[in-house]
Amino acid sequence: MIACPERMVVSRLLSAGSEDRRPLRALRSGFFSSDRLSILLFHRVLAERDPLSPGVPDGRSFERLLRHLRRVFNFLPLSEAVERLVAGELPPRALSLTFDDGYADNLKVAAPVLNALSVPATVFVTSGFLDGGLMWNDRVREALRRHPEGTAKLDFLGLGTRDLGSLPERAAIAEEVLKSIKYWHPREREQAVTELESRAPGRPPSLMLDCEGLRALALAGVEIGAHTQSHPILASLDEADARDEIQGSKAALEDALQREVRFFAYPNGRAGADYLPEHVSLVRQAGFSAALSTDGGANTPGVDPFQLQRFTPWDRNPFYFAARIAHHRGTARPGPSQQEDMDYEL
Repeated sequence: MIACPERMVVSRLLSAGSEDRRPLRALRSGFFSSDRLSILLFHRVLAERDPLSPGVPDGRSFERLLRHLRRVFNFLPLSEAVERLVAGELPPRALSLTFDDGYADNLKVAAPVLNALSVPATVFVTSGFLDGGLMWNDRVREALRRHPEGTAKLDFLGLGTRDLGSLPERAAIAEEVLKSIKYWHPREREQAVTELESRAPGRPPSLMLDCEGLRALALAGVEIGAHTQSHPILASLDEADARDEIQGSKAALEDALQREVRFFAYPNGRAGADYLPEHVSLVRQAGFSAALSTDGGANTPGVDPFQLQRFTPWDRNPFYFAARIAHHRGTARPGPSQQEDMDYEL
């Protein structure tokens, strides 16, 4: 029998040479605890690896990861997980799976794996891209993929001169660009991305779900959540625009699916940087049941259901991933409480 890396991590931690093993016992206790909910965050699952997106799993690695996780964790649909978290009735090692943005490969590549392994999932869809178009970060990557080889002056992107050679080299430059312009004003960022695209011949591929694909994903048993209309950083918007982004995405998805959309995920998702307390209130007022951030950690009873924590399993080594999820669960503390957020009601 093949040993499960996720179970092995606890025994390895406890066998470490430490005079005081109380912190390690706390990790073990938290790892197997029945009062903690871990939520994983993915974006894409590719048909095959892409050197321009080295951190994105392909279908085979995604399936391997889920098979490892199934040996230890109890997968729950997000709706059930949130209800049981609030009620204090979670099973041991509770885990939910989510995807952000609404990529077509969630349907074409991820969904068959999820169905084969009976793993539930929720996909948070940016509704404004259902009718075509790409998110700005994908436009940057695809423009750099198509850009002619040689020296490129990227001052307009906040960088200097860069040599565009292999795809791995371009991937590193893409990350520089994304970090440089992520928090620019949307109009300035749009101008810069458009300028980059003008230097890259050809057209980018279609990457996002369309309405037909959205409905097919829902029929496959995947829960659909809202992720705004255009994926802005909510903290950069005024109240009226933020409200429109939040409420508009819910309305558009409910119209396409003819069913209620109960959950919301904050774009980029870091509390205090990407969204603020007033946006939590806007999400609640829009009629959602819960909302998810990207602040890493496990969720314990008492956490504000409109600021649930989750993290991305980017570790390629199963032991390191198991160690990280054990750390999250073993050191979990209550996040922002609902009462704290109510102080910011609009």
